[in-house]
Amino acid sequence: MREKRIAESRSVLSDVMLPSQANPAGNVHGGEIMKMMDTCTSVAAMRHAKSNVVTARVDELVFYNPIFVGQLVICEAELVFVGRTSMEVKATVKVEDMTCEDSAKIALTAFFTFVALDCNQKPCEVPRLKLETPEEELAFKKGEKRYLYHKRKREDI
Repeated sequence: MREKRIAESRSVLSDVMLPSQANPAGNVHGGEIMKMMDTCTSVAAMRHAKSNVVTARVDELVFYNPIFVGQLVICEAELVFVGRTSMEVKATVKVEDMTCEDSAKIALTAFFTFVALDCNQKPCEVPRLKLETPEEELAFKKGEKRYLYHKRKREDI
């Protein structure tokens, strides 16, 4: 199976937050953002695997800044690790107030793990990652550590 560059599957999704996505104080619900992240990361995983994928795990969802009604939310997703049939995708969510000159801020990050499925809904092999920079190599090693940690946890259950 051929290797694929990380850049080949990157995904970006953006949306303006509306009152229906928030509580009465105007804070956007975390679940709304998580759904956006799941969509964006699944697109990156599907672009890499060229198959259907299912979410297997969401790991390390960390909020840094609040998100309010009227703000632009930008979700960026890229693969950081692949196993035989699974892929770990990092999501970075930025928030931008479009009414002022401030630059976008990171609102939260998370890692999503997907399993690629064939036409019979069985796990199928995915292409390897072609790592091109020291940053990609480091992210891959960290992803591999998380993969092995969670694999050991599953085996202990």
